[in-house]
Amino acid sequence: MSGRRTLRHNVRVRKVLIAVAAVAIAAAVLVVGAIGVDVGTSIYAEYRLSSNVRKAAHLGSDPFVAILAFPFLPQAMRDHYNQLEIKANSVDHAMVGKATLEATMHSVDLTYASWLIRPDAKLPIGKLESRIIIDSTHLGRYMGMSDLMIEAPPRETNDATGGTTESGISDSHGLVFSGTPKSAAFDHRVSVSVDLSIAPEDQATLVFTPTGVLTGPDTANQAVPDDKRDAVLRAFSTRMPRQRLPFGLAPTSWGARGSDVIIEGITQGVTVTLEAFKQS
Repeated sequence: MSGRRTLRHNVRVRKVLIAVAAVAIAAAVLVVGAIGVDVGTSIYAEYRLSSNVRKAAHLGSDPFVAILAFPFLPQAMRDHYNQLEIKANSVDHAMVGKATLEATMHSVDLTYASWLIRPDAKLPIGKLESRIIIDSTHLGRYMGMSDLMIEAPPRETNDATGGTTESGISDSHGLVFSGTPKSAAFDHRVSVSVDLSIAPEDQATLVFTPTGVLTGPDTANQAVPDDKRDAVLRAFSTRMPRQRLPFGLAPTSWGARGSDVIIEGITQGVTVTLEAFKQS
């Protein structure tokens, strides 16, 4: 008799465990399904936004777009994205031929745009960052040096922070430019210290001012004779006009990151449209 009671008890326990497991599995399926719907909707919104930026800003291809929102649907339903990023590579650009354009938007109000952000919609933004990124290859062509390389100032190269701004842009003074200044009739690769600045009369013009020849570790380590020095320095001196930031922001910092020159603008409380992403 005792054995039968034990058996019945075990059966009841087994049924309870099976029921609990079934509920847990069903809940897990619902959670996974909800996450799948959320992620899928986010991907579709990014695809539509990428296509709309290309059309509105007349880009040659769809840019990379990331809507940094998880879960996505609650933000879309509130007509508000915490953050979104747009990055367009190899954009036809004034003076240097090709450049990368970036924008990071914080606290994006979708009241006038819908969660899919129409091409002509107005976007009030709490904080906006935009950047022009010019790689050393295209800058070198502009300056007449096929082997140009750019590095952050030596004091920052070993800095774990990677730069002085939140986006990793170095200081604008003492950048290391290395290349062969053939325009100076000097056929040896040299390293020169270069300061970057924005022209006081035109915020869209980046000015390159060489300050001296560099030798020693982490440079080309090539001395320059006194009678060639001025000509070599002039080869690293230039002005680069028509560098208008995405959405027309005024530059707030400029420097290097990796072997790229970057101009960045940051502002608060603006309203933009997608067509203004590409300015020149």
